[in-house]
Amino acid sequence: MKGSQYQLKKLFKEWAREPVESISPLPPSGSERTYYRIAGPNRYALGAVNKNVKENRAFIAFSRHFKALGLSVPEIYLVDESEEYYLLEDFGNTTLYDWLSNTRSGRSVPSNIVDFYKRVIDNLVVFQVEGVKGLDFSLCYPRHSFDKQSMLWDLHYFKYYFLKLAGVPFDEQLLEDDYHKFADYLQQADSEYFLYRDFQSRNIMVTDQGPAFIDYQGGRRGALQYDLASLLFDAKADLPTTVREELLEYYISVLRQKIEVNEKEFRDYFYGYVLIRIMQAMGAYGFRGFYEKKEHFLKSIPFAIENLKYLLDKVNFSMELPALTDALRKITQSEKLQEVGNTANLTVLITSFSYRRGIPVDTSGHGGGFVFDCRCINNPGKYEEYKDKTGRHPDVIAFFEREKEMETFLESVLALADQSVKKYLEQNFKHLMFNFGCTGGQHRSVYCAEKLAGYLRKHYPVNVELKHQEMPTWPKEEGKS
Repeated sequence: MKGSQYQLKKLFKEWAREPVESISPLPPSGSERTYYRIAGPNRYALGAVNKNVKENRAFIAFSRHFKALGLSVPEIYLVDESEEYYLLEDFGNTTLYDWLSNTRSGRSVPSNIVDFYKRVIDNLVVFQVEGVKGLDFSLCYPRHSFDKQSMLWDLHYFKYYFLKLAGVPFDEQLLEDDYHKFADYLQQADSEYFLYRDFQSRNIMVTDQGPAFIDYQGGRRGALQYDLASLLFDAKADLPTTVREELLEYYISVLRQKIEVNEKEFRDYFYGYVLIRIMQAMGAYGFRGFYEKKEHFLKSIPFAIENLKYLLDKVNFSMELPALTDALRKITQSEKLQEVGNTANLTVLITSFSYRRGIPVDTSGHGGGFVFDCRCINNPGKYEEYKDKTGRHPDVIAFFEREKEMETFLESVLALADQSVKKYLEQNFKHLMFNFGCTGGQHRSVYCAEKLAGYLRKHYPVNVELKHQEMPTWPKEEGKS
């Protein structure tokens, strides 16, 4: 990693024409790529490290292509001659999934987030219909289209990493026969569009300017329905059926402005693509969760099972797939799988607040937790360029990551959090509260709350609830103050 940081620092100095003041790794995701947030005195960027040069070439070329169409994708600043390191635009830390999970109450989705989903769909149609024009599909990795071979790869991924590791019995030959029948059916859908491949809430960033998009390096030619299925049946986003239907109708209405649409045919294929997308995702949950023992992925399994139940109970497919249906039914009836990932009995509430309004009240009745005064840290709100931004904005994040006093402050906070969370889990306590206060509840407290939430989600089996008291309607609608 030290070698990687050296290469990225060298690249940053060449691009920014200024020294690196801070470089810090981002939390790892499900891929082999690693990212670093890099800041100098006046400029900042994300640094990416990936030894898979073919994947890098696809991402970089696609980024430049989509940027030229006016889509909000990262600008590529500079690429190392080895093509294993590159600098790109930083959209901050907040994904659509973060915003949704930190804002919703129960399963309901606030109307402003539904409206944001519609803006996402507006962009999706441009990716699919306009983005396909002039795109160099020879760069696609690992395959140029979501064809039958790609489908069978996904279906086998589900078989070997979910069904087998979860101990779900099935007839190998009969399941293989159904796989081929199912893939042949899906191949009949019009597949001459750009397929983003992983169009879900963790790859959609929430910015003050609206949605921004990342991680499309697996894109290829394919059917329209796949990406919409990825978005609406994103397991942990857990969108209610009414919201899914509203967004499906909205997508069709937007698509009709671009191409002719047979709605019945579109919907028939849509649910087939929903099924293969769920199976692909469950294969990933099995590989990362059962095989690699990463609990974050296991937590998604109960949500995916609920999606399977919906499909099996509500959707009439136009073909018989007895072996596949039997295996899926066994998954939905497994009490063991329903409980997988449901190990978090401790809820940690993290709140940012303004001292002008007072310290948040503990409504749990347990009274356990901390209040941290962030006013001992340099305040970016004193500077004109940061006044209208929050602790989630890349400019403000870069500001704090240049501040040694913020690093020192958070080291103490995380040490206390480690000690407390471990003890609370040992004693089976149910609730713990962390509050971060500053003058306006906009910069320092928000940044600290976000950092602690990310840290706990990565390291502990806890339910994290994040609230920013001074940003109840964030992000602001474009054009409004």
